[in-house]
Amino acid sequence: MNKTIEILEQDLQGIRAGRANPHVLDKIRVDYYGTPTPIQGVGNISIPEARIIQITPWDKKLLRDIERAINMSDIGINPTNDGQVIRLVFPELTEERRKELAKEVKKMGEEAKVSMRNIRRAGTDEVKKLKKASEISEDVAADLEDELQKLIDKKGKEVDQLIEAKQKEIMTV
Repeated sequence: MNKTIEILEQDLQGIRAGRANPHVLDKIRVDYYGTPTPIQGVGNISIPEARIIQITPWDKKLLRDIERAINMSDIGINPTNDGQVIRLVFPELTEERRKELAKEVKKMGEEAKVSMRNIRRAGTDEVKKLKKASEISEDVAADLEDELQKLIDKKGKEVDQLIEAKQKEIMTV
């Protein structure tokens, strides 16, 4: 369940909310001498202004490759290349796009909860097997199932808090 929450947090970092966030580049790979390499591994990433990400490659020959990788990704931002650095300018989000992103975030939260329910079901099945094999008593089985449910409820609240915080960030103008 902790792994599910970690993955959700990473996915939420990749959603842009109108401000420059270097995590939107985390999944982009650049062809670096035949090896797919993260952008963070081929250059320096900085945020000179609130809505601009600047990428300064260590090897100027990579400018075109980085630009191509960003264009082929799904972040929806066109890079500008001045021969020295690449700049990504994040436009201000429209109200409609904010609502769309908020729905997407909510969907991600639901997927995380479904994953945790699957974990609960697997745990419950394991408890039932142990009970059927007479390795644990019915009282212990009931206690384990209650404990599992409490853990699911606790982690579900964590997911809700993450989603709520991200939606608030997205809807803030």
